[in-house]
Amino acid sequence: MPNELQSELQDVWVYLSASPLLHLTLTLVAYQAGMWIYKRGGMNPLLNPVLFAVVVLVAILMLTGTSYETFFEGAQFVHFLLGPATVSLAVPLYRQFHRVRESAFAIAVSLLTGSVFAATSAMGISWLLGASQRTIISIGPKSVTAPVAMGISDTLGGLPSLTAVLVIATGILGAALGPLALNLAGVKDWASRGFAMGTGAHGIGTARALQVNEVAGAFAGLAMGLNALATAILLPLAWALFR
Repeated sequence: MPNELQSELQDVWVYLSASPLLHLTLTLVAYQAGMWIYKRGGMNPLLNPVLFAVVVLVAILMLTGTSYETFFEGAQFVHFLLGPATVSLAVPLYRQFHRVRESAFAIAVSLLTGSVFAATSAMGISWLLGASQRTIISIGPKSVTAPVAMGISDTLGGLPSLTAVLVIATGILGAALGPLALNLAGVKDWASRGFAMGTGAHGIGTARALQVNEVAGAFAGLAMGLNALATAILLPLAWALFR
């Protein structure tokens, strides 16, 4: 009897695992569970819901032997919404446009400093640790939103898949530890905090900033877009000099 039940459960899982709806549902449920824990924990940055969802989903995929390709057949619907979600960041930015215009010089200096340091520091550390050239260039665009970072990495001869993993890890760590680092540094201005989060932790950091304050979210969205543009221009030049 136990063997029959196990066989039936296995047949049910095989049927469900072939449906994109299952993996879409798992993704949404994992994130909602992470969001519940995040709110119950007083919105502690260390309880980042994205980190929780990633850990849960990876564990499920490993335990069930499900390939990423199969999982993505369902998760691609969430992935598709990243585009509209990114465009919607223009709304809070528009509301804060007067502050952006007043801070144009500070934004330009912060952008160049943050973009260059984020890329060169990661590349320099990996070089000192003996990483290969392909790995080094894959690490360079880690602070840029994933689609742009993967394109930069591929163009310069890196590994887009490795870049994607590093981008996600950077975003999660930035969203979790960024506010703590800014508090320790004594940065209290919401515009400055948001711009730092967007520059260093791209979309995940921007989402975190939006949850806390609209001004911070607007400047984070601006920083995310400008950093992607700046890195796409500056990183090939830095890589040519670095080599």
